[in-house]
Amino acid sequence: MTLIRATDLNPEQTYRLMTGVVVPRPIAWITTRGDDGVVNLAPFSCFTFVSNKPPMVGINIGRKAGARKDTARNIHATREFVVNIGDETLIDAIHQSAVEYPPHVSEPDMLGLAVQASDSVAPPRLQAAPISLECRLHSIIPFGETGAEFVVGEVLVFHVRDGLLHDGKIDTARLRPVARLAGPNYARLGPIVTKAAIAQTPKTVIAPETEP
Repeated sequence: MTLIRATDLNPEQTYRLMTGVVVPRPIAWITTRGDDGVVNLAPFSCFTFVSNKPPMVGINIGRKAGARKDTARNIHATREFVVNIGDETLIDAIHQSAVEYPPHVSEPDMLGLAVQASDSVAPPRLQAAPISLECRLHSIIPFGETGAEFVVGEVLVFHVRDGLLHDGKIDTARLRPVARLAGPNYARLGPIVTKAAIAQTPKTVIAPETEP
């Protein structure tokens, strides 16, 4: 087994290693709107949910050459964004939207992706996305020495394509989500393994001792 000390790695080497270790990763395909009205779109795969009351999601957004990316800059300025969840039919568009375009260039326009007005925030959502989460900024926490920021947003509105929601749960097989691996590699859902539900063990209540 190879032993690697973190202190021996530079930031790029660490990134290459960790993106191959933490897999697969869901992709937050984020739309934001700049002060000039331009709609930005970019994918981020350090993505999870952090709270269910109120619902919150978190995305780690790094920097490019020391500067904030368009998505982070727009979120700082407007405090709003939309997390779109793409399916496997959108892999090419997700990958192409990672290209670093100038701030005045709209990725949805470049890729021919139609957008639709959101219900509660200014940035629009992607019409093609099976799920979209309208978010208001909750907090931004900086981490590490390279300027990475963990962005937490409160979900105000869920948009779910018809046929995906059953008894309050998403039909993951029908959603056909996309996951990110290391490098320019992506994964589809693959076979789903279903296990029996784990029974909850009742807590044992110990009665207090009584005086004889």
